[in-house]
Amino acid sequence: MQPDFQKGTVAAGLAHEALAVARMRGLDTAAILQAAGITPQWLASERARVPARAYAALWAALADAMDDEFFGMDRHPMRRGSYRLMCHAVLSCQTLGHALQRLLTFLRAVMDDLRGELQVDGTQVRLVLHDVHGTPNRMFAYATWLMLVHGLACWLVGRRLPLLSARFRCAEPDDVDDYRTRFCEAASFNAERTEVVFEARFLDLKVIQSEATVGAFLREAPANLLVKYRNDASLSAQVRRRLRRLPPADWPDLAQLATALRCSSTTLQRKLKDEDLSYQQLKDELRRDLAVDLLTYTAQPSAEVATRLGFSEPSTFHRAFKKWTGLSPGAFRRGVAGVVDQRQQPD
Repeated sequence: MQPDFQKGTVAAGLAHEALAVARMRGLDTAAILQAAGITPQWLASERARVPARAYAALWAALADAMDDEFFGMDRHPMRRGSYRLMCHAVLSCQTLGHALQRLLTFLRAVMDDLRGELQVDGTQVRLVLHDVHGTPNRMFAYATWLMLVHGLACWLVGRRLPLLSARFRCAEPDDVDDYRTRFCEAASFNAERTEVVFEARFLDLKVIQSEATVGAFLREAPANLLVKYRNDASLSAQVRRRLRRLPPADWPDLAQLATALRCSSTTLQRKLKDEDLSYQQLKDELRRDLAVDLLTYTAQPSAEVATRLGFSEPSTFHRAFKKWTGLSPGAFRRGVAGVVDQRQQPD
């Protein structure tokens, strides 16, 4: 069985964010990490990356340990099973607009500090997230709430609902790229209110899911919320999808990629720069994610991983991986010893 490279990685900082309240309450976070198949050493480096599937396992383990699917970030716990009930509660809705209203009503009943509101403004809808007690929340709290709502909304209509913009009351977080990857590139911070904007025509989309399909959705949660409905409309997402279909050794150079995308190299560079990326940076990030997944979920030697990722020498891969994550491949693999039972032997 080959690793699922489509899922990529998330910054280790997001794992620390998820654990923040548990640590503050004195819970045994080492045991929670172990339940998710993550060792504390894995998260030691500021540049460390966590496979999305391991991060999803951490979500589930943390929710179990705290009996709170919102990880203690609201003064009223979102008890384990609340999300399942919310999913079942919206299946009888005919349209997305009706389902969103019911979702917001449900969440208002189970949470005290955050309240969602739909505001239709001509051709656009604003999903506003109010801080009930006035004080701005952490970005992780806003993002978790939005992921629960947006991910479920996308599943209900069987497609991603692209966000036109996102604004947050909090300061820009260190791991802003991960949030932009999940929601939208047009994210801004220190705003007067927290809101995401999408096209009003989506409210009329029919709910296509049912009791027959909800079980499979819930079995895949929260991994499907984290990765399946990420922002995929950006140029960088298009390029990543194109590269994932090819072995790294066969990745095109900038001119070849521009030709395939029917634009000039200059235009491609400019559009990627608008997303705060370069083609080289994008390739490095994708190689990093592939390396993390291979070192975590396969038993392939580092030299074989290096070859598979298109490096001419293992030493070159060693230096690159340490630059990306702050750890050598060997140190990283020792840090993920907790997930060794999940590794698959090479085909």
